[in-house]
Amino acid sequence: MLRAACIVCRGLVKKHSLNDAKIPVRSLHFQRSCPSHFSSLKIHMPLPSTSAQWYSSLSRLPPRKSRLFPVSYGFHAKRNFWVARLASRLLKLRYLLLGSAVGGGYTAKKTYDQWKEMFPDLSEYKWIVPDFIWELDQHINFDKLSKALPDAEELSKLLPDLEKLGESLSLLMGWFSADKLSKALPDAEELSKLLPDLEKLGESFSLLKGWFSTDKLSKALPDADELSKLLPDLEKLGESLSLLKGWFSAGPGGETAFKAMDSQTFEASEKQYKKVSDKDKIDQLQEELLRTQLKYQRILERLEKENKDLRKLVLQKDDKGIHQRKLKKALIDMYSEVLDILSDYDANYNTQDHLPRVVVVGDQSAGKTSVLEMIAQARIFPRGSGEMMTRSPVKVTLSEGPHHVAMFKDSSREFDLTKEADLAALRDEIEVRMRKSVKNGQTVSPETISLSVKGPGIQRMVLVDLPGVISTVTSGMAPDTKETIFKISKAYMQNPNAIILCIQDGSVDAERSIVTDLVSQMDPQGRRTIFVLTKVDLAEKNVASPNRIQQIIEGKLFPMKALGYFAVVTGKGNSNESIDSIKDYEEEFFQGSSLLKKGMLKAHQVTTKNLSLAVSDCFWKMVRESIEQQADAFTATRFNLETEWKNNYPRLRELDRNELFEKAKNEILDEVISLTQVTPRHWEEILQKTLWERVSTHVIENIYLPAAQTMNSGTFNTTVDIKLKQWTDKQLPNKAVEVAWETLQQEFSRFMTEQKGKEHDDIFDKLKESVKEESIKRHKWNEQAEDSLRVIQHNALEDRSISDKQQWDAAIHFMEDTLHSRLNDTDSVIRDMVGPDWKERWISWTSRAPEQHIRNETKNELEKMLKVNEGHPAYLANDEVTTVRKNLEARGVEVDPVLIKDTWHQVYRRHFLKSALAQCNLCRRGFFYYQRHFVDSELECNDVVLFWRIQRMLGITANTLRQQLINTEVRRLEKNVKEVLEDFAEDGDKKVTLLTGKRVQLAEDLKKVREIQEKLEAFIEALHQEN
Repeated sequence: MLRAACIVCRGLVKKHSLNDAKIPVRSLHFQRSCPSHFSSLKIHMPLPSTSAQWYSSLSRLPPRKSRLFPVSYGFHAKRNFWVARLASRLLKLRYLLLGSAVGGGYTAKKTYDQWKEMFPDLSEYKWIVPDFIWELDQHINFDKLSKALPDAEELSKLLPDLEKLGESLSLLMGWFSADKLSKALPDAEELSKLLPDLEKLGESFSLLKGWFSTDKLSKALPDADELSKLLPDLEKLGESLSLLKGWFSAGPGGETAFKAMDSQTFEASEKQYKKVSDKDKIDQLQEELLRTQLKYQRILERLEKENKDLRKLVLQKDDKGIHQRKLKKALIDMYSEVLDILSDYDANYNTQDHLPRVVVVGDQSAGKTSVLEMIAQARIFPRGSGEMMTRSPVKVTLSEGPHHVAMFKDSSREFDLTKEADLAALRDEIEVRMRKSVKNGQTVSPETISLSVKGPGIQRMVLVDLPGVISTVTSGMAPDTKETIFKISKAYMQNPNAIILCIQDGSVDAERSIVTDLVSQMDPQGRRTIFVLTKVDLAEKNVASPNRIQQIIEGKLFPMKALGYFAVVTGKGNSNESIDSIKDYEEEFFQGSSLLKKGMLKAHQVTTKNLSLAVSDCFWKMVRESIEQQADAFTATRFNLETEWKNNYPRLRELDRNELFEKAKNEILDEVISLTQVTPRHWEEILQKTLWERVSTHVIENIYLPAAQTMNSGTFNTTVDIKLKQWTDKQLPNKAVEVAWETLQQEFSRFMTEQKGKEHDDIFDKLKESVKEESIKRHKWNEQAEDSLRVIQHNALEDRSISDKQQWDAAIHFMEDTLHSRLNDTDSVIRDMVGPDWKERWISWTSRAPEQHIRNETKNELEKMLKVNEGHPAYLANDEVTTVRKNLEARGVEVDPVLIKDTWHQVYRRHFLKSALAQCNLCRRGFFYYQRHFVDSELECNDVVLFWRIQRMLGITANTLRQQLINTEVRRLEKNVKEVLEDFAEDGDKKVTLLTGKRVQLAEDLKKVREIQEKLEAFIEALHQEN
């Protein structure tokens, strides 16, 4: 069967070609390359029926048929390779184990890293453990110390016998069950059983001392000799204990030591105790009570200091970002901001401002400033001996912080109060601000200086230090100083929620006090007054009767009433004392003061520390009681102001003074920028016209008229050149710069004052005018412009060559306009001199004055003379004057020679101008003769050339000035305007002066009231959260 199958297969292979073969190409190549292995394969299933395809890079070539080698199939025995298969299995197992180990190790490392990241980083909290703990192992060898300590057996010898101790306790219980105490007391023998064996105890202590004196311990500890000195003499201690045991043992008579005490001893001691008087007992109790109070006071201060240090440390850690939490604004700072806004909103402190504040009042040099400095814990105020130092109210906001610093409300500089240099700078700054606030020859000022002080352990409150009340105005003070101080003090104290801190000097007679009467008028019931007696150390020395101090502290000496009375000491009178030294001196004084020992003062009534706590508690109590009522009052005020605005200005925005200033600032800057948009032609036309108006009189009177009197053209040109050179060197450049500067001012003013239709707001007119004037005042023209302009003008005037007919006609037109203008001016002057003519007299029914009649006759006589001699020179000779005068006298007209010359000047001027106009008309067709230099011609047109030179110089000068205006001066003016606006923006008084009116004030009030209400609501919310 097998052979038959092989024959069939061989026939099938020979029968079909390669294209029709059912064997895949890969199988064919395998069979061809390995014919020996093909014969060993067994075919169990038919060959695949898919046709083979050729794949080649030479796809266009025809496929080449391959010839199959004839193969023969045979039978071979089956081989078993179990050793190879077993080896392959083992190798697979090895690779599996190796891969598992690598993968497991990577997974374990990743899991370890994840767990490590989950644990918190405790290195930041290493500062909690003291440094000496980490360095302890460097100084002590713990291994040697452990070897030097005694074993458990030796240590057990030191312990008492617990079984005997239990028996002793049982026996002790039996004693207390007896009926009589005498029977209950144990005998000496029984009592000796209760005591431990003192001899053994002494031996134990001696043994313990021996351990500590061994060489092992000396090697283990850093210094064994020094350590052994600290141990007591244990041998003597053992002897003492033995002696104590002998005391409790039975005496010779067989009685115990308790029984040996005679009753007579107790009776003697009882009689001796009864001899002590009751007064001594009271003194002893008072001293004991005082010591106890001072003891607890020191403990309290120590705990507060530790708390302050810890709090400072926590705040510093927070600042460094350890906890990364945002600190909220302090409650007292929020309240202080409200008071600052109120101070700006209402400088007179009317009835709307009823927010609490601590008002510090007192007589001059009573110690107000010293008390305030003790509360603030820094010497922050300027000091003087008997001189008035507080010249204006100083609002001090005290709050707690990590650093002891001070800062003004309107400044970002922080003064470090722990440094003497910053303290001195702060005192100087306060003094400078006080002196600046005093104006118009006054001594004191109502302007408030706002200062904030922060530091660890400072009580939170707002205090206002007022100028000291005086009784007499001394030399150098304003006459109304006393009344002004009373007015300022009453303005602050009349606030029903203000806490009055009344400072009284204890070293002077109470009858000399002025402030107590003032305080009793403001607070007759004493519901918000705290009385402080200063300089108690001096009062105790100087006052003959200490009871007087007691009467003051108890409120029996003054008619005023108060919530509390305090006695303080603010130093020895030395301005260089530090706050810590003053505190120590105050504590030392009250510890030894007889006022406390005798009960005249209570412990809670002394020291500035207790005063600060009491004032702070009273301040916050008043704040909590009144703050919501004040917020409601400002809510009602806001509603009223909003209603008034809607009724008066329904279509306008509520812009306050600062917002209006910013709007006006933008408009002014836009108008300045508009100067750069003016066309060059407009600039040149204005400059040329204005410059000619300014210099035309000089050109006609000083150049043209003198030159026209010459006899020939050469002399005319020479005279003109000389006059033009002198004019250019001295006057012309300066006049040109003045004209350019005035033109710039006019254009700037035109843009500033130009109406803009419905958008124009007349509320800015005053501000714009002030900005314009200040900017023009600050602007200075470039000094080098005159030098460069002089060269340009000189070159322009030296040119005499007219290139074309158009320029010639332009010069004639310019000359005619100028002469016509001058002729009209001259006719007007002559008309005023001679009065109305016959037409005006008949129509207007007017007549000539006698002087006008004389001038008219003089004019007629001079005109006759000019008709006779039309070429008459400009000057009238003396004989001609005499002839005119005699002719007039012949007609009955008395005339003065001065009047004749004055009239001649105007008459000749008109005659000359008419002649010049006629000559100008003749020169219209003279350009041809000009080109030939007037050869073979009687026509002379040198005056036309002169006016062309003047016209060309005006054009070139106008062009030069225009370039300088656009390129330099307009930008410098814009810079000046910006500087002026910046200065005005920083000057609040200037803005108040320039932006005024009901609309501005109403917007200001509305803005301030809204801001106050919002801050009050935020403060109330924070206050509730704190509670």
